[in-house]
Amino acid sequence: MLLEAFGSFLQLIYLAMLVLAVVALVFAVTAREDAYRAADKQKKSFWLIILGITVVVNLFIPILFLQIAGVIASIVFMVDVRPAIKAVSGGGNRRGGSSSDGPYGPYNGGR
Repeated sequence: MLLEAFGSFLQLIYLAMLVLAVVALVFAVTAREDAYRAADKQKKSFWLIILGITVVVNLFIPILFLQIAGVIASIVFMVDVRPAIKAVSGGGNRRGGSSSDGPYGPYNGGR
């Protein structure tokens, strides 16, 4: 019974890794090529290849080491590359304020 529960937990982890890789791949596909260059990140083709391989590994090759490497690549894309691309593309700030604005107005450094 305990092994079945652990197996179910592992299946959920594998599913979460696959979902993260697919979401990162979709974001990479939908971003413009020039946004990658403007944000000074790797080329769009680089991220498409890396994230595509990650999805394939998660679907067809159950080698944990490769899956963990893919999760790291997906996390790097989601945490570093995507926000930089979003900021360059003009989608970084929806309210139209400054990047130093806090929830109650602009932050002026205690002045």
